[in-house]
Amino acid sequence: MSHSLVTVICLCYNHEQFVQEAVESVWHQNYSSLQLIIVDDASLDNSVSVIKRVIKNRPEVSFITNENNQGSCRSFNQALKVAQGDFIIDLSADDVLLPDRVKRGVEVLELAGLEYGVQFSDADIISKEGSHLYYHSKKFPHHTIPQGDIYKNLIERYFICSPTMMFRKEVMAFMGGYDEALAFEDFDFWIRSSRKYKYYYVPEVLVKRRMLSTSMSRAQFTKSNAQRWSTLNVCRKIKELNRTSEEMQALRHRLQYEVFLSLRMMDVRLAYEFLKLGWQK
Repeated sequence: MSHSLVTVICLCYNHEQFVQEAVESVWHQNYSSLQLIIVDDASLDNSVSVIKRVIKNRPEVSFITNENNQGSCRSFNQALKVAQGDFIIDLSADDVLLPDRVKRGVEVLELAGLEYGVQFSDADIISKEGSHLYYHSKKFPHHTIPQGDIYKNLIERYFICSPTMMFRKEVMAFMGGYDEALAFEDFDFWIRSSRKYKYYYVPEVLVKRRMLSTSMSRAQFTKSNAQRWSTLNVCRKIKELNRTSEEMQALRHRLQYEVFLSLRMMDVRLAYEFLKLGWQK
């Protein structure tokens, strides 16, 4: 069995109800070579006290507490500076790793070779209380999920459940970490990393993703949300990264969708910015 070190970076913000389960899911892995770094991003609830209690007899765990809220991108980059693993997992404190998650990720990426930088999988979507709602593959069937060079596919549509990703540390070195100017990280990570690295899909449920009414994925579908403006900035990056006419066509389709979505939310200014990007040579 491989002994490659895997660093799990657990980001917590107002997750006192869930953080213990998230942290313990790291310790329940069928894989022993692990580094756990927890970052509390100035939670307003009792998260810090819960974390301190859970890790009381775990001196090997690194715990970073922010006095002021830094946002997920900057908080992750804080932890990345002390990450020692060959592979990295970005774990939200309201999600749960299943016991084989780390083992399967390491197996797949080491077998696939260095050109594969990211591995992702199916997920069990659960409620706030932890009850099963559906599997990610119910909406995104296994046979529809591309792998390998998926840069163009990622421009066109969503299909990756973000919490299921594991990636080589060198991917982050190549990218310089998450872009701290953005309100969310996954779309930008997919685009910039897939320009250089291939992705490997494992059609197994390896993670539980908790759906909350306060989740960022839901907040992005509101007018003037910072995440929507971040999406615009990522689309600008795509335009600079594109190399082929097929990729430019994929971007045009993406921009049309974003214009429609912005208008549906009555966000005329944002719709205009997406339109303008499409017009620019």
